[in-house]
Amino acid sequence: MKANEYQIAGSHYAENSIQPWDYIIANDLGYLEGNIVKYTTRWRRKGGVDDLRKVIHYAEKLIEVETMYKLKEEHDGIQRT
Repeated sequence: MKANEYQIAGSHYAENSIQPWDYIIANDLGYLEGNIVKYTTRWRRKGGVDDLRKVIHYAEKLIEVETMYKLKEEHDGIQRT
């Protein structure tokens, strides 16, 4: 049985036309971005407003990380690929 054919603990992704992990993989998203997609996708069916708070928390961390990389690039004169 393939992983997309079942879900462990709940059915909050069952109604989606695409599984969040398939979207994340297809779009080559990182961990923080992937969690933003995951929690945004499920908030109505599972975690409610707490999942939206998680989206904001992960976005804040992503902003911190990207800001740090940008400052490092400017300081070192190197661009990330």
